[in-house]
Amino acid sequence: MNFSRVSRLGFSLVLIVIAGCTTAPPSDLDNICAIFDEKKGWYKSAKKSAKRWDADIPTMMAIVHQESKFEAKAKPPRKKILGFIPGFRPSNAYGYSQALTGTWERYKRDAGAYGADRDEFDDAIDFIGWYNKLSYKENGVSATDARALYLNYHEGQGGYARGTYKSKAWLVGVANKVHARAGRYRTQLQGCKSRLDAANKGWFDWF
Repeated sequence: MNFSRVSRLGFSLVLIVIAGCTTAPPSDLDNICAIFDEKKGWYKSAKKSAKRWDADIPTMMAIVHQESKFEAKAKPPRKKILGFIPGFRPSNAYGYSQALTGTWERYKRDAGAYGADRDEFDDAIDFIGWYNKLSYKENGVSATDARALYLNYHEGQGGYARGTYKSKAWLVGVANKVHARAGRYRTQLQGCKSRLDAANKGWFDWF
């Protein structure tokens, strides 16, 4: 038996398993504490974005849930031709945040995040914090108003200001669901925040 070859194969399988564990969605999407416990590093990334952009962690996480269900490589479903033939995707939205290519490029320029990728959670959550900050600057929406922030996120700040969502009852319904989820996440986070903060302290944070 060629043990060198077996070793290389075993190492490759380990890398595949690790990659799968890293990009797979959390097991429990309805509990923010369980999400942060399972996905090591996500809380630190969310907290960093919240501090940088004066954003709200539960609101940002509720938006990620709505946009991608925490799927790293999520894309909009293809349109159906004649009801069954897969056609083009309706947009170039991609990743955890479902950010459009043009908006993502603007974020990279504005935030100085030139190496950011839409399928990396830390970049995606920072993008959402940045976008929510724009909604505050342009439309005065507070960091915890998940309903209005999601409407800005979906329609753009200009569309929100013009009230384009008012003729879209389905979108208002979705925004209400995002707001409700953000509220649940916020209540849950209150019960585990101190533990998460302690677990994510760096060495210098103890002094």
